[in-house]
Amino acid sequence: MPGVDEEQFQNEFKNLARLQHRNIVRLVGYCHHIQEVPAMYEGKLVLAEKIHRALCLEYMSNGSLEKYISDECDKYDWHTGYGIIKGICQGLKYLHTKLEPPIYHLDLKPANILLDENMVPRIADFGISRLFGDERTRATKSTLGTGTYHRNTYATI
Repeated sequence: MPGVDEEQFQNEFKNLARLQHRNIVRLVGYCHHIQEVPAMYEGKLVLAEKIHRALCLEYMSNGSLEKYISDECDKYDWHTGYGIIKGICQGLKYLHTKLEPPIYHLDLKPANILLDENMVPRIADFGISRLFGDERTRATKSTLGTGTYHRNTYATI
């Protein structure tokens, strides 16, 4: 997971480990390895730790929704499209109303919706999701997520 710090990795792992829903990607396992490598530091050769980590998720044979939503795409019919929309909504309802505290994804986009062999959608990529307590609205100035969207993200319950 290049570019992901330890806190983001732990956040994604903890969120995925507690999620059990048909429309949420399932965590299968994880890998964490520390390697000592030589590195220059202040003109001296020292041993530095290089951390390798990965989350193992269930395989989604149809990839992400992103490749299915162009005007030229004719790979599924209206009923399949409706099923994808309904599945995403059911996954979001689970995250927002069935968990205590609820989880708000904050980076939901077609690339983060994975499709299995039956075109059943699974919400994925919980790296920047947030757990909210009793607050009704929270604003964040986070620069994480997709750069083409607004930098101020609001989550209202």
